[in-house]
Amino acid sequence: MSEGLQEVRMAESKSLLAKCLIVALASGVGGSVALDAGFVAAANLRKLTGAEIRTSFAGKQLTDEVHYRLVYERDGTLRSYAMSAKKVGKWVVEKDELCLYLGESDDGCYQVTLSGEQFELIPMGLGGSIDGILQPAHNGNGDK
Repeated sequence: MSEGLQEVRMAESKSLLAKCLIVALASGVGGSVALDAGFVAAANLRKLTGAEIRTSFAGKQLTDEVHYRLVYERDGTLRSYAMSAKKVGKWVVEKDELCLYLGESDDGCYQVTLSGEQFELIPMGLGGSIDGILQPAHNGNGDK
């Protein structure tokens, strides 16, 4: 192989290496920015007390505005409307947790957190978390 061709290939290799290094660095910076955004969201997360839970949820509904809504009536009745299935149970605040009882295997208590307008119910036992926004409650017939 001629010296000229070797020099060209070596220059191409260095150029390719430089491009890879730039992409790797850019990915790292992008990852740092994404992580920082997650830390900011977590920093705005606040756990609610029992009194705050009772005040926030009584007479309201928690919903994702598409798939479900959980209506927390002031008398402790809980009405669940999820994917056209309706259930009636009860809700209570025990210590600093919201407890939901709909006759399901994952009935139990949840820690309630708030970030902006987004509420998240984190189970203290079995089941997955529930998240959504609180709105004025609708009656079972769809009226407010």
